[in-house]
Amino acid sequence: MKYCNLEECVNDLEKHGHLVRIREEVDPYLEMAAIHLKVYEAGGPALLFENVKGSKFRAVSNLFGTLERSKFIFRRTWNSTHNVIALRNDPMKALKNPFKYVGTGLSARKALPIKKPGGLPSGFQEISISDLPLITHWPEDGGAFVTLPQVYSEDPDKPGIMNSNLGMYRVQLNGNDYALNKEVGIHYQIHRGIGVHQERANRKGEPLKVSCFIGGPPAHTLSAVMPLPEGMSEMIVAGLLSGRHFSYSYVDGYCISNDADFVITGEIHPGETKPEGPFGDHLGYYSLVHPFPVMKVHKVYAKKNAIFPFTVVGRPPQEDTAFGELIHELTGGAIRQEIPGVKEVHAVDAAGVHPLLFAIGSERYTPYQQVKQPAEILTIANRILGTGQLSLAKFLFITAEEKQPISTHDVEDFLTYILERINLRRDIHFYTNTTIDTLDYSGTGLNSGSKVIFAAVGEKKRELCTEVPGILLELQGFGHAKMVMPGLVALQGSKFTTYAEAAQEMNKLSEDIQASGALPSCPMIIVCDDSEFLSDRIENFLWATFTRSNPSHDIYGVNSSTEYKHWSCDNVIIDARIKPHQAPPLIPDPAVQKHIERLFVAGGSLSGVKI
Repeated sequence: MKYCNLEECVNDLEKHGHLVRIREEVDPYLEMAAIHLKVYEAGGPALLFENVKGSKFRAVSNLFGTLERSKFIFRRTWNSTHNVIALRNDPMKALKNPFKYVGTGLSARKALPIKKPGGLPSGFQEISISDLPLITHWPEDGGAFVTLPQVYSEDPDKPGIMNSNLGMYRVQLNGNDYALNKEVGIHYQIHRGIGVHQERANRKGEPLKVSCFIGGPPAHTLSAVMPLPEGMSEMIVAGLLSGRHFSYSYVDGYCISNDADFVITGEIHPGETKPEGPFGDHLGYYSLVHPFPVMKVHKVYAKKNAIFPFTVVGRPPQEDTAFGELIHELTGGAIRQEIPGVKEVHAVDAAGVHPLLFAIGSERYTPYQQVKQPAEILTIANRILGTGQLSLAKFLFITAEEKQPISTHDVEDFLTYILERINLRRDIHFYTNTTIDTLDYSGTGLNSGSKVIFAAVGEKKRELCTEVPGILLELQGFGHAKMVMPGLVALQGSKFTTYAEAAQEMNKLSEDIQASGALPSCPMIIVCDDSEFLSDRIENFLWATFTRSNPSHDIYGVNSSTEYKHWSCDNVIIDARIKPHQAPPLIPDPAVQKHIERLFVAGGSLSGVKI
């Protein structure tokens, strides 16, 4: 079905058993988010909140909560969109198989945005920010946020919809120093599309006009987060996925999506920022208060019977995990076209997406008679760490598929393959004093941290331990040794204090292990706050290790040395203890958790949801 608006999608999902209506009054302060999280975790349906306390508008969440439901939503337009994007990535496909792609030109033409005359579309009314469902997700959040916005801006040097950017940058509606109904905060980095537009507006000494669309066909929401090939507009993808033109008009010089449920218009003035946050974010911690651009609100509009879509982010997996899977299926071939020689790149969701990448490339540089060592995959690794949002990664594990098939999505097998083959005296490569994700607080400052590449090719070099080696059971100051997976052991340490003290502790640990003899079967050791937790599930290991460590500061080694600027060791030690400067983890409010149980008991709207 091709949806003209969000209401049609909601009704279609309900008709096919993918959505449940919540009749009871629900508080947008913590309750709605808690309900969403509980239903998402159970693999439950999309939720329509019909009675939001303090607002006349309905709200919907968990639309994209499962890959199955997401693909159901786009079932009529999925193939045509996939073909157009594939053709944009590799135009030679059309020459090799012209009959298969004959319809893509027509699909693209039908997807071109279309401007409607007459200003504000009929059915829209002017409202205030305070009329919206002001949804606060986590106890320490700085206020209410829009979590599924489509933030629209145009290039000040080349105005027009085909030179626009549509991105999903969270919008803080109230709290902090924002004047309610007059100001909102927009969280984005300067390298994003809207950041480029703002920089150009700043050079001209002009404010940047911005429109925040909320709702509309789900295709519009998805298009705002799509990593698209260079030169492909989000507005075209919005049209492709929805099966109809993106319809827009201009009011007071601001672009209005005629199909959106809500539109917030305003200006970002050069150099004007205000504190934004805290906000419970996708790494599983709060992003803290930092200055970000403030948008002076011009006007806010709502469609009659509008529905406010939202999601809740937190420690993965969450609804944005299904987003990622959906996007990968749609654009998965793009990375292979952009980086020659790469077969797979996997941003590991359980580790918060950005901190950890697994990759498979090709290795053709080393002649057969020489020692097999990483060469081409290091070139590929550099390209990966210089590409779009992949550049935010801190840890990259990369190998080349040779005699046996491997997959980056089988975490334990992939890491086992690396650990069996890596030469720890040759195959570890650091980047120091560089950028990482703004939301990652393991580094030395906002956006500041380091990266490391673990590269491995060739024949298996070692058998990995499957039980904790005796050496690691008798260490002073580090107890509760636990196996995480073959070749990888967790040790529990004391609370982290300062880097100077941590360095002394880690160096002493390294010396003690070295003094006890070689430990080739255990190439990687994780020092953590709770080894029971870290070793309990592979997801715990991924989350705690890679969100709580900064490679340059937290990687140590047994028998480590530096020769000609290259660091090496016999065993890698990663200090993954929580650092004093790290943001606090997300912890639900127990009272709220208890209060929402009323919806899941007999007679409640969610009594049929299996929890």
